Formats: sequence, C-alpha cells, structure tokens
Amino acid sequence: MKILVVEDDRKVAGFIEQGLREEGYAVDLAPDGDEATMLAHVYEYDLLVLDVMLPKKTGLQVAAELRREGSKTPILMLTARDATEDVVRGLDAGADDYLAKPFKFEELLARVRALVRRGGASRTELLSYGPVQVDRLKHKATVNGKRLDLTPKEFQLLEHFLLRPEDVLRRTELLEKVWDMQFDPESNVVDVHVGNLRRKLKDAAGVEVIHTVRGVGFRLATPDRVDS
Repeated sequence: MKILVVEDDRKVAGFIEQGLREEGYAVDLAPDGDEATMLAHVYEYDLLVLDVMLPKKTGLQVAAELRREGSKTPILMLTARDATEDVVRGLDAGADDYLAKPFKFEELLARVRALVRRGGASRTELLSYGPVQVDRLKHKATVNGKRLDLTPKEFQLLEHFLLRPEDVLRRTELLEKVWDMQFDPESNVVDVHVGNLRRKLKDAAGVEVIHTVRGVGFRLATPDRVDS
C-alpha cells in the first residue's frame, strides 16, 4: 500500500515515514500543499496523511480540491490545532479522520489501518489467484493455505501482482507502486526482489507462478495460463 505524507516539519515527516516503512508501507513525502496536489494527481495512493498548516497551500485547501475533483482517497489530517471548530473545518473540507499533535505513533497506525480498511468502494481485502492468497488487512500471504514468510517489499510486490493477475507488469510500474518515486529506474532492485518472491512462491506451490516477459516485465500466471 502506498501512502503520501504531507508535512513541512522534516523531523515529524521523517518520524512518520520511518514508522510507516517499518510496517511495510511504501511512502512518498511532500513538504507543501502544491507538491502534495501534484503528486496526488500523478500517483494513486491508498491514503493521504495531510498536515493542516502547510506552505503554499493549506491542507484544508488540498483536501477540498481533491474532493471537488472526485478523489475518494482516504485523508487523515494532522494538526496542532484540536479545537472543535478546527476539526469541523477539516472534516467539512473532505478529511476522513483527524489526529491532533503530539500523538503516539501507535494511534496514528491504528487510524491508518482503519481508514485503509474502509477506504474506497473498489478496495478488496482478500486477493487470490490460483494457490496464492493475500489478506491485506492482516498482512498475511498463503499458498495452498500455508503461511508464506515474506519481507515487506515482497508482500507489496505480491499484492500488486494479485491486483493485476495475468497482466504483464513493467518494471517502471512496480517501481512506482512499491518503491519511492525518486528511486533510480536503472537499478536492478525490482529484478532482485521479484526473483526472491518467485523462488518462495515456487517452493511453496511446486510450480512457477511468476514469469519473466523478456524485455517488458513480469507476469503472475498459473502454468495453464502462461501462453494465454
């Protein structure tokens, strides 16, 4: 899952980023409202963690603009101002939840999970294809019912493959969805992690499940669907 954190305080932004990454989320950072709006237009995020007091454009303005354009991405607003009228303004602007600073990271994480859980009508909690199943809320992957031990990045890759079974996924798409937007596109990091995931799936399923499409990318397909 990919989260955009919009926070102009570098220390707070770094704290949130590190904590979310340790929980297996892919995180982009934006230091002001203009960049937040631009990124939200370019990339598909599962959640926005949005500070209210921002340079160039406030969090309230960002939220209101995205909602006017029809965005349904869940928004968690962060602010040092927790008066009732401020909460009301944030919710009226389009926020789904509101968290006052200072906060404990455990509470932030719980609110993130809750928003992701109920965010978006198209969201599916259980993803499955062939012998592979992923529970996105419990962060659990299984093959033929047996638990699969995956790193956070391998889990995110598998999740994305399961969202697009039998489609050919380009390396650039996987970089965008699973890694940071500024990651070097010439790096072989995608091949390394996909290779590790492929070996684990093959060992568990007894057959090849992820296939390389030479010169293009990768494809999740069961043996009977490889040539279809």
